[in-house]
Amino acid sequence: MSVIEIESESQFTELTKSDASKLIALYFHTPWAGPCQTMNSVFKTLAEANESVLFISINADDHPDISELFEVSAVPYFILIRNSTILKELSGADPREFINALNQFTEKKGTGAPAAAPAAAAPQVPAQAPVEESPEALNERLKKLTGAAPVMLFMKGSPSAPQCGFSRQLVAILREHQVRFGFFDILKDDSVRQGLKSFSDWPTFPQLYINGEFQGGLDIVKESIEEDSSFFENAVKST
Repeated sequence: MSVIEIESESQFTELTKSDASKLIALYFHTPWAGPCQTMNSVFKTLAEANESVLFISINADDHPDISELFEVSAVPYFILIRNSTILKELSGADPREFINALNQFTEKKGTGAPAAAPAAAAPQVPAQAPVEESPEALNERLKKLTGAAPVMLFMKGSPSAPQCGFSRQLVAILREHQVRFGFFDILKDDSVRQGLKSFSDWPTFPQLYINGEFQGGLDIVKESIEEDSSFFENAVKST
């Protein structure tokens, strides 16, 4: 089955209500978020291998009402639904995590066998052998990461499952101000975690970047908002 790209809110409503008993995979993405480029191909490949699942793709920028309905503030973002009930929400570009969640909810009751294609049909994510990264290469990678989205949050964990209180607070602030942002889980890449401390000249996390420019950590962002209630809007325009 191919991916269905949502063109209107009415189309989305019709698709999600026409066969409520079917497992539905919602994929929220934007053209500007670098991590979405990887997940676009993963989502398409999975759709072609799983006939029993309805794969729906939603451009979060083009359809803000649908995004707000599910409180989507970071992309890529995945939601698995059946019988109008949310079974699982995933934030971030981790193919293995999404594939595992999909397999979890496509098993036939009582048999443990996959209801869709066998696991071998799913796209394989090759394990990357550790490669020593030169300081220059790391610096170039950090430049690309910090500019991967207009607003980039480097945090511990993901927006849906923050791994520290400071990260949780900054995610809440971004959502409160309806800021759409990309994120990077620094717990999954120690090179980025350590390198970003020197790159930004800031020793702790979370760290917030806007248009590739370092803005600060939680306390500085709080102070900036107190001084200017339109801080995020003005920062995006001015950088």
